[in-house]
Amino acid sequence: MSGPRGLMIAAPRSGSGKTVLTLGLMRALRDKGFRVGAAKCGPDYIDPAFHAAAAGRAGVNLDSWAMPPELLRALAGAGAAGGDGPADFTLCEASMGLFDAVPGPPGRTGASADVAAALGWPAILCLDVSGQAQSAGAVALGCARFDPRLQFAGVIFNRVASERHLRLAKAGVEAAGLRLLGALPREKDIVLPERHLGLVQAQEIEGLETRLGRIARFVGAHCDLDAIATLAAAGAAPAAAAPPIAVAPPAQRIALARDDAFSFIYPHVLSGWRAAGAQIRFFSPLADEPPPADCDLVWLPGGYPELHAGKIAAAGRFLDGLRRFAAAKPVHGECGGYMILGESLTDASGEAHAMAGLLSARFSFARRRLNLGYREARLCADHPLGPAGTRLRGHEFHYATASDEDADAPFAQGRDAHGGAPARAGAQRGAVSGSFFHLIAKD
Repeated sequence: MSGPRGLMIAAPRSGSGKTVLTLGLMRALRDKGFRVGAAKCGPDYIDPAFHAAAAGRAGVNLDSWAMPPELLRALAGAGAAGGDGPADFTLCEASMGLFDAVPGPPGRTGASADVAAALGWPAILCLDVSGQAQSAGAVALGCARFDPRLQFAGVIFNRVASERHLRLAKAGVEAAGLRLLGALPREKDIVLPERHLGLVQAQEIEGLETRLGRIARFVGAHCDLDAIATLAAAGAAPAAAAPPIAVAPPAQRIALARDDAFSFIYPHVLSGWRAAGAQIRFFSPLADEPPPADCDLVWLPGGYPELHAGKIAAAGRFLDGLRRFAAAKPVHGECGGYMILGESLTDASGEAHAMAGLLSARFSFARRRLNLGYREARLCADHPLGPAGTRLRGHEFHYATASDEDADAPFAQGRDAHGGAPARAGAQRGAVSGSFFHLIAKD
């Protein structure tokens, strides 16, 4: 039995226009009557929400570095099986450049090419041709031949300047023996708003449906949708069993913060917890809601608390309820959630806001520093996530700086995927813990 069919929408580098192209194809093909599955390569909380809006069904994250192969294949199958019936095919947006990766064994490097190869999904190259013409053919040919594991479906140009520019770039691709599936002209109105961690979250964009409709009409008018649908139906790897649980639930009844400030937790983690029998109850710190007292653990996900620091500092019912909960039961914060547990959070303007004070660390965006990449974490002590020594895989992506973390015990020993020396990750005081580490799966 074959697994889900699909296509990888990739590019030679970041900034080529993959996201807009992927959203346009998802919505345009859906409008033609196809049931389109959605997926995103690598660690990304923001793009999948746009995919869900465009495709009309929830998507999945697929990560060859953080996920064992059986979990990756099973999640791809589960994502294609949901919604209003099995998807005809899945469109998967690659991360960064198609072959960009970290050191790892074959197939476990984090490259989008790993995912495409594992699932048998042909790759379409989104190629920004601004500043080049026939040389586009050489770039596309290099991508097509670089990895013999891959099937290469064709090329879609982006940012074409004129009909003459299109003729010249097309001549280069045809001379390379590759198929041109579309050509998007330069268009300033086909953009999505951004902030420091990427796109503004889908739920925050007013008129998103109107934007997606405009993007779909633009992409549909300049791409061969029928050919793309046919190519998507051609590739599939063997089917996988039901998804294994990425990481065991940390408690039976989990109080999970969810609102515009706390939204960064992977759907496959939550679905795995539910599959293992855990109950998840949502509450909103921004609405000044305390965590449900009858839960066994509070989980504060990442997100954008720095944009709402004043409101969180004034949320007395939430903060008092969190402190009462922490006096008797475990509390864990990831990235943005970690910052809420500390003494203070200084926003980008330099104003400091008092936080829960359950950990000693102080956090600041006044002097930002980018921390980005895959991380391995080994728990320093017994924890709801596992006994001491448990190894987890995940990532960091934040601009905050931290001080006074050393006043508390470390939560874990972390190591980046490039093999750097282990270093303390986060902090733990009694049953309260947190770190900048975003959980993807147990190692």
